[in-house]
Order: sequence, then structure tokens, then C-alpha cells
Amino acid sequence: MAHSLWNYPGPCGNIHGHSYTLYVTISGEPAKANGSPEEGMVLDFSNLKKVIEKEISEPFDHSLILNDAIPFDLKIQLTRHHKKVCFLGIQPTCENLVLEFSQRIKNSLPGKITLHSLKLQETDTGWAEWFQEDQG
Repeated sequence: MAHSLWNYPGPCGNIHGHSYTLYVTISGEPAKANGSPEEGMVLDFSNLKKVIEKEISEPFDHSLILNDAIPFDLKIQLTRHHKKVCFLGIQPTCENLVLEFSQRIKNSLPGKITLHSLKLQETDTGWAEWFQEDQG
């Protein structure tokens, strides 16, 4: 995914990309049906993967993420030349993206499953984390 920080005076103001890694932790009550193939599962990982694919991978993988505050004429030019440009109402920092991702995932989890934490790793030494318990 590529991004640029609108009006940022440093190098991150230029379009650049990262191979992000997203770590997702959910919580819930494990299935207790003795003998059931789902015994002990909070959620089948394949179902969690479907949520992540729909809410995060499909819209953001191989895309250019930009702040919606950029001028309209620039938006027109970018969308003419690039098929996958996402404009968000935030500066697309790692910290803001992890908050955006938390909302998208929380709203799509089934039943009584809750999002416990997210870690969005941007580089080998840089990441942002989100924890449900910090949300008040």
C-alpha cells in the first residue's frame, strides 16, 4: 500500500509505499460443545480472514491512500491515472490507519466476538497498536 501525508514537510509528504503487516486479536467465548469440531474455537480463522479480506485487503491492498483534504483537481488527476486510490478523512499515518482498520473490523465481526487488539506494522522498527481496553 502506498500513501502520502498531505502538506507534511518531511519525506513522508512524498508518495511512498510499505508492505504492511496487520496482526489481529479477537476475544470471545470458545465453543464448549463436547465432540463438536468447533469445540474450543472462538472463531474459525477462515471466517476471520474473510472479514479482514473484505474490510482491509480488498479496499487497501495495492492502493494509494490519501487524505481527502487534497485539492479536487489533484484527486481528478490521480484517479485518472491510478485505478485504486482511496481518499480518507484522515491523514494516512500508521496511527490513524490502525484506528480506521479497528472500526472497519469491529463493525464486521460476527455475534459476540470482539476485537481485542490490532498491530499495524509499517516497517521493521515502526508500528502502531490499538487496544479495545484503551477505548473507554
